[in-house]
Amino acid sequence: MSVLVGPESKVVFQGITGKAGGFHADMCMRYGTHVVAGCTPNRGGETFVGHDADGKEINVPVYNTVKEAVEIAGANTSCIFVPPLGAADAILEAIDAGCELVICITEGIPVMDMVKVRRRLETTDAKLIGPNCPGVITPGSCKIGIMPGHIHKPGKIGVVSKSGTLTYEAVGQLTALGLGQSTCIGIGGDPIAGLDFIDCLKLFNDDPDTEAVIMMGEIGGNAEILAAEWIKENMKKPVAGFIAGGTAPEGKRMGHAGAIISGGKGTAAEKIAALEAAGVKVAPTPAEMGVTLQSLL
Repeated sequence: MSVLVGPESKVVFQGITGKAGGFHADMCMRYGTHVVAGCTPNRGGETFVGHDADGKEINVPVYNTVKEAVEIAGANTSCIFVPPLGAADAILEAIDAGCELVICITEGIPVMDMVKVRRRLETTDAKLIGPNCPGVITPGSCKIGIMPGHIHKPGKIGVVSKSGTLTYEAVGQLTALGLGQSTCIGIGGDPIAGLDFIDCLKLFNDDPDTEAVIMMGEIGGNAEILAAEWIKENMKKPVAGFIAGGTAPEGKRMGHAGAIISGGKGTAAEKIAALEAAGVKVAPTPAEMGVTLQSLL
């Protein structure tokens, strides 16, 4: 079993005719993901040529709208590679078309655009991952996003992270230790986004095939502190963690739009203290994320 994505995921790539969208759609198909459609306005009727794991060509129809991809090709999941100024509308289109899960890779979406998306998410059962995220992967089954598939190994460790590169680093360490992953979720580092740490922890807590979880947070905001409170009250499985940005100066944005300490709040020390108080074992350095999780098993 996995969470969010698996063999049942039928994916439409919004922006599949672009360079980045086309490249990653092909990489996902080579991994085994069931990509059933592409979507680019005014490009409907074209065909995108991807490849399976053996390099055999697969023809994917391109539609003008996500609604067509859902109704004709049976898509239930969207992966978005649309430029920032159009990405929020692309998310809304996917939700309105009936996609159950929307994964938005795009970075740099205006905050006010995402406010409109958040309002819409409150009125639907659809789930959004991102934006500004690497995507979601259930190792050996389904990859939707930009993560390097070869470092992942099927197993029982759930991974959730704000940072794409920290996700890859943690996964690489886990795999090297022989610890496979159930599902890896990159939630992105923007201040207004879709699923947060608590949402993902709930999924892993309820998944019988996930035995432990590692979460990577960073400075800025209070998502990790809220997650710590939820873990203390509800989590039935061991959790390891890491907080990036411990040396960042106050008031300076570091990497992600949400990674900024403001008014002395959202510091690494504050978040580490909250997580440790909730029973989370926090890795002191990025190089020790894997062994920290291993020590809890």
